[in-house]
Amino acid sequence: MKQDINHKTKPKGPWVKPPARIAGSRKRHMVLVFSFMFMVLVPTLIVYSYLWYWANDQYASEVGFTIRSEEPHSAVELFGGISSISSGSSADSEILYQFIQSQQMVNSVDTELNLRAMFSKAEGDPIYNFDTSGRIEDLTDYWLRMVKIYHDSGSGLIELRVLAFDADDAYRIATEIVVQCSIKINELSAIARDDATKYARTELNLAVDRLKKARGAITAFRNKYQIVDPTVETESKLGVLSSLQQQLSETYVELDLLKSTTSKNDPRVKQADRKIRVIKERIKSERQKIGLTKGDAAQGFSAILEEYESLSVDLEYAQQTYLSGLTSLDLAQAKAQRKSRYLASYIEPTLAEKAEYPKRLLNLGIIATFLLLFWAFVILIYFSVRDRR
Repeated sequence: MKQDINHKTKPKGPWVKPPARIAGSRKRHMVLVFSFMFMVLVPTLIVYSYLWYWANDQYASEVGFTIRSEEPHSAVELFGGISSISSGSSADSEILYQFIQSQQMVNSVDTELNLRAMFSKAEGDPIYNFDTSGRIEDLTDYWLRMVKIYHDSGSGLIELRVLAFDADDAYRIATEIVVQCSIKINELSAIARDDATKYARTELNLAVDRLKKARGAITAFRNKYQIVDPTVETESKLGVLSSLQQQLSETYVELDLLKSTTSKNDPRVKQADRKIRVIKERIKSERQKIGLTKGDAAQGFSAILEEYESLSVDLEYAQQTYLSGLTSLDLAQAKAQRKSRYLASYIEPTLAEKAEYPKRLLNLGIIATFLLLFWAFVILIYFSVRDRR
């Protein structure tokens, strides 16, 4: 009986799986749909509406420049007026790169052109329109959005793209940026020239002070001893001494002649002896004055002469130092003038004929792609956490 029952329960023919139930919508499907709508479609539509209905057209003006400098390479070129043009250092371009983004630049351009009025022309644009009640810090932040800087630190090239809601405004802003950069470069050149001549001017001032002191010492010496030039006084005294020695020699000759022709008691012989004694006393006195013999008077005049010679040496050195300082200052000023820097524009400010910004299709595509990727990332995380429960 048991075998019969088992035999009856066996299916006849091949076994077939029961048909699957009709798939219906589930909660996770609704999550996918609504999340896609609110995270991708709705934001994309909002961005589309803004770009095509509220965003104002923006015109671009481009300009490019670099810093050049003239400097001689040798003394021949310096005095001959031959110079070469070389590019400025990267430090100068870095200074301009930071200066263009600074509040000082924004304030200067705003003073000249009224940036607040230019940037507030996008009426109805909630993102790009500038509020005229904003302070200078707000204007500087807005400036960084409208002025794009491209800087090559290796070559020192700087390129700008200036955006505005009017083509003339963009052109005027770009032109004013070049003007302000030129003013800054001129200031840097003036500072460099002052630095280059500062040491030479300091040395010249020291030389002038030394020369004044040396001349003052000479004047004080002359007033003290009532002698203009002791060397001239010495030459005069030597001349007197030489004349006395000549007279002494002539008197000796005359005395020898008298002794050979007359007797010793001849009055002329006595007179000649008396003349010789007087000349010798005078020679001795003159020698003492000059310092050719020992004595207080001789030592006093020698000391005066030695003091004057020392003062003369100081004066001569001060004069040479002064002339050297003048020459150094002239050369430093000439070199500084030849080493001036200037702004060289290789792209003049351009005047746009059509609005190229904002790039609506590109911006919409980027935002939509980002939203889609973000939505997919969120969904993957959601289902990964759900499956682990």
